[in-house]
Amino acid sequence: MKIIAVSDIHGAYQSIESLLKRVDADLLIIAGDISTKGSDSEIRNAIEIFQLHSKNIFAICGNMDFPSTENILQEKNIDVNARGKIINDIGFFGVSGAPHSYMKTPYEISEEEIYNCAIAGYSQIQQSRMKIFLSHTPPINTNVDKINSGKHVGSSSARKFIEEMQPDICICGHIHEAFGVDKIGSTVIVNCGPANKYYVEIEIGKEIIVKQKLI
Repeated sequence: MKIIAVSDIHGAYQSIESLLKRVDADLLIIAGDISTKGSDSEIRNAIEIFQLHSKNIFAICGNMDFPSTENILQEKNIDVNARGKIINDIGFFGVSGAPHSYMKTPYEISEEEIYNCAIAGYSQIQQSRMKIFLSHTPPINTNVDKINSGKHVGSSSARKFIEEMQPDICICGHIHEAFGVDKIGSTVIVNCGPANKYYVEIEIGKEIIVKQKLI
């Protein structure tokens, strides 16, 4: 399976459409921040454009999406927030939003809710051969959750979940400057970076191959 993973689109829909036309893949993953406080109609139109070019899409919301965006993702049957979906014995599940912060962005939730959503989704795919976790916020204390000052601002619950369950991959975003790859135990952590600049190709066979790319 070949996957294109993006995060933090923030309305750069044409960049994603161009990418999907250029790169052939089995699945598009969107790890949140589809928009920047975009309307439901804006999100719906963007997803419909993406679906013209990608037969399989799984997505979660980010902190700059509204909670109502979940309704659009569910309507389009691509939502994996607190739920799991399986393709070819590969399970996908995720958590939308980000932990509460001083910024008070539209979609912030408690660390407890982040953990509970992850467990809920995992429970639906735990029998799959391979498990891929979508978390808009990276796990804390990694190379992919550091802001420019060097401070770690990731999710403690995302890290706790990964340490306990060891999914094969965690695909995240949120911290634009932390584009990169790290590991927690056997779990590969991939911060996709902002989608107007970067995307990630993931090839899954007997092994997992992660390639970081310019858009």
